[in-house]
Amino acid sequence: MKGYLQVYTGNGKGKTTAALGLAIRAVGAGMKVFIAQFVKGMHYSELDALKRYSDMITIKQFGRSSFIHSNPEKEDIEKARKGLKEVERILKSGDYPIVILDEANIALYFNLFTVEELIDAISKRAFNVEVVVTGRYAPKKLIEYADLVTEMVEIKHYYKNGIVARKGIEK
Repeated sequence: MKGYLQVYTGNGKGKTTAALGLAIRAVGAGMKVFIAQFVKGMHYSELDALKRYSDMITIKQFGRSSFIHSNPEKEDIEKARKGLKEVERILKSGDYPIVILDEANIALYFNLFTVEELIDAISKRAFNVEVVVTGRYAPKKLIEYADLVTEMVEIKHYYKNGIVARKGIEK
């Protein structure tokens, strides 16, 4: 089966959640999944949940902590670039029919690597590999290259009423 490139972007909530849902569906179909989390280095509840599928889902973080309210440091750039190199190898191998690049759009936004480098890595993937790229601010070049693009649009969000991220819902 031919693999396609999906991009989940936009300012609305649910990009990572949608990608994780696809991962669970893939596991149900007997497919192995690799999830690379860019920018993220903190603990999120999905890490605990995905441990239950550790025979089918591999997840790696290529970030230290969230710097989205400041500028990335040299170590943030190094971790993201190292992650992209590892992802390129995994994409070429074909060992994982589903590869999720969580928050790769944010890595692009903060210039941790370029859209050309990301597209180059994706273009070298094995025929059967489906790639999902998440994160707001998907660049036009990636959107044009993708086969499927879903934009999550925020209509209303309780953050605006002072509600912070809740365990099991947003983190």
